[in-house]
Amino acid sequence: MTTPDKDLIAAELDRARARTALLTDAVDDDDLTRQHSTLMSPLVWDLAHVGNQEELWLVRDVGGRQPIRQDIDHLYDAFKHARRDRPTLPLLDPAEARRYVAQVRDKALDVLDRVRLDERPLVAGGFAFGMIVQHEQQHDETMLATHQLRSGAPVLSAPPPPPGDRRVRGEALIPGGPFTMGTDTDPWALDNERPAHVVDVPAFLIDVAPVSNAAYAAFIDAGGYDDPRFWSERGWAHRQEAGLAAPMHWFRDGDSWMYRRFGHVEPVRMDEPVVHVCYFEAEAYARWAGKRLPTEAEWEKAARWDPATGRSRRYPWGDEAPGPEHANLGQRHLAPAPVGAYPAGASPLGVHQLIGDVWEWTSTGWHGYPGFRVFPYAEYSEVFFGGDYRVLRGGSFGTDPAACRGTFRNWDHPIRRQIFSGFRCARDLP
Repeated sequence: MTTPDKDLIAAELDRARARTALLTDAVDDDDLTRQHSTLMSPLVWDLAHVGNQEELWLVRDVGGRQPIRQDIDHLYDAFKHARRDRPTLPLLDPAEARRYVAQVRDKALDVLDRVRLDERPLVAGGFAFGMIVQHEQQHDETMLATHQLRSGAPVLSAPPPPPGDRRVRGEALIPGGPFTMGTDTDPWALDNERPAHVVDVPAFLIDVAPVSNAAYAAFIDAGGYDDPRFWSERGWAHRQEAGLAAPMHWFRDGDSWMYRRFGHVEPVRMDEPVVHVCYFEAEAYARWAGKRLPTEAEWEKAARWDPATGRSRRYPWGDEAPGPEHANLGQRHLAPAPVGAYPAGASPLGVHQLIGDVWEWTSTGWHGYPGFRVFPYAEYSEVFFGGDYRVLRGGSFGTDPAACRGTFRNWDHPIRRQIFSGFRCARDLP
């Protein structure tokens, strides 16, 4: 990625805000303030929260300006209030929240106009502004997940993704040997993506595409949810306690599987990657299939390593930013694209759809890389290290390109499936 200039930074800030507006203007004030699931915040909380983070970092820290609404900081501190409790807080109402984020944005753009992007590490390469862009886009994906959980008539629309390719099947061999994982050069990479370091990965096989709905339906039909042999001890306990029997939002209609998606009810598309499965479900499927989930290092080597040059690319297809031909990102479509839909986005070793469509569970717990250093605050990454989390990679159809690259790392609890999560399998060489 080339070092962003101020025009690009302003454009990225505007693009993120336009998406926030689309997601919040699509519903009425009652929908904005209602909690659609205890797993999620009310949409109006997310709206004011992105403004509050922008005020804290860009207006107050980078700009050195006086606070706009210091009195609300505690309401929008994600560490002070669990999501389930946020509806009971004295939150800004929708009109107040919109006025607040607009006021913050005006001041943030004035700071951008005046600041030098080389004066200290926080703003070098526009990092603080890029951090806020990514933060807002991450909350936009969270709000999109909230839209998937809301009841009522559809309010979002998008064209369907491109068609798939039935020839994209099977596994790819990833040769053994060292590769460079992480980055030291991407100006907007977050602290958990750093530093670049060499990892020696033994040869392995990985699915060339994410596991499809058809393949997952075969697991269900074979009794995979009823056979504890395929589940870890923790996974089986959770499957029983939560009553898991299919991916979230699937239900039976006679002999067919149906799916509720953003207010629409439609048959499950069997050629799409499966989505809304938790880590334990992915783990059980992999064991049923005679495989396993890839480690995080395996996933990144499959996504970034170029055997012709020995270097690690920014994306599977190269270093250029994602285009609509490469990956299903940015809410351009409201569903994962069918398997094989993005041949131009494949890695040099023929692995498809590593970026976009569905976040992919890996078997790796959440931790910092060797030599990890907090920057600029511990609450983004470090405080979660060593907890009960699994790493997800690659982004989803709801992830914006600004918050997705071959080094980008996500993490969540292994029981979570309201996120746009899927997986692919790997296995050791025979």
